[in-house]
Amino acid sequence: MSATALPLAGVTVIDFTQVYMGPSCTQLLGDYGADVIKVERPGVGDLSRSSIPDRDGLDNPIFLSINRNKRSVSVDTRTPEGKEVILRLVRDADVVVSNFRSGVMERLGFGYEALREVNPRIIWASGTGFGEEGPYSHKGGQDVIAQAYSGVMWRRESEDLPLSVYPTTLADYTTGMHLLQGILLALISRNTTGEGQRVDVTMYDSMLHMQMQEATMQLNRGYEINWASMPLSGVFETTDGAVCMVGAFKENPLRDISRALELDEDLSQRPEFATQEELFQRRPQVQAIFRERFRTNTTDYWVKALEDQDILCAPVRTLVDALEDEQTLVNQMVLEMQHPAAGAVRTLAAPIRLSSTPFGVRHVPPRLGEHNAEVLREHGYDDEAIAALVEAGVLR
Repeated sequence: MSATALPLAGVTVIDFTQVYMGPSCTQLLGDYGADVIKVERPGVGDLSRSSIPDRDGLDNPIFLSINRNKRSVSVDTRTPEGKEVILRLVRDADVVVSNFRSGVMERLGFGYEALREVNPRIIWASGTGFGEEGPYSHKGGQDVIAQAYSGVMWRRESEDLPLSVYPTTLADYTTGMHLLQGILLALISRNTTGEGQRVDVTMYDSMLHMQMQEATMQLNRGYEINWASMPLSGVFETTDGAVCMVGAFKENPLRDISRALELDEDLSQRPEFATQEELFQRRPQVQAIFRERFRTNTTDYWVKALEDQDILCAPVRTLVDALEDEQTLVNQMVLEMQHPAAGAVRTLAAPIRLSSTPFGVRHVPPRLGEHNAEVLREHGYDDEAIAALVEAGVLR
């Protein structure tokens, strides 16, 4: 599909983001038509280019996973000439996005007030760890730190389990999606008012907001609701794997679980399991019965038995299993790109499906500084001026 037909066609984004939170946001903007100009440090680039040792160096899979549909400009913004390059880009831009620590964009000379003087329609979007004010505003934003500060890390199935880091970048991704939403809302608002505005999201707020049900229960009833400790739900080992079961949303789920597990009795008829309150109090007892039974047969066997009783369940898969699953293929969630440095690269597609304007790969993830000359020509620099910037080390 032509880029001009995509929903964000004509929107220009100056992208200072790096690592994961910000790039996950700007990649989706690019996926749906925005011209995303990625500003990187000469010689180094986005930190995700070097976050892991990899045979492809700066073009490793971590970087490639969140930087398609962008063009890279590597500019030394510490120099007056480099600052002028950025200001020229901003004059014609719609959005500027960053996820530096609070105050960094201001120190670079690219804070909201400064850029609004250059372009009153600019939408200045920032993702930080904790925000511009408050006792933690000086701290760097990082996924695991946000998990710890927000209460997410403390919450687990039971208190006898060790505290641990969530193995996927939960805070980064969630905050990146909130940053995306804020930018889209500001673009809609600008269509009405004609004015840009500032958009701020924080990892801390995003992690708190993810817990809105639990927080509201705590604030109003004084106790914690823990969805991982529901008495009729859990993860149970089988002879060849594990089953995740959710015993909820039914009139008498314990009766139906008893049937599915081929128990000698209907556990819901036991007086000690008669009410929801009693089930919560005796969760270890009922879960022990489930665990013993699940260990007697295979995952496939129990999934079928539970589904026959309309009990929500699933086999516990590895990521490898999920990537090879037929549903993943049907949903077209794995795409392949031909990268000039890394060769054939498989990654995940955008998860948002639009029937008339689907996303596509218009630009493979850029090599560092790949589009220096191309972008600067579009913004009024001639070849002689570009060569001078290269000679001075402003562009590399």
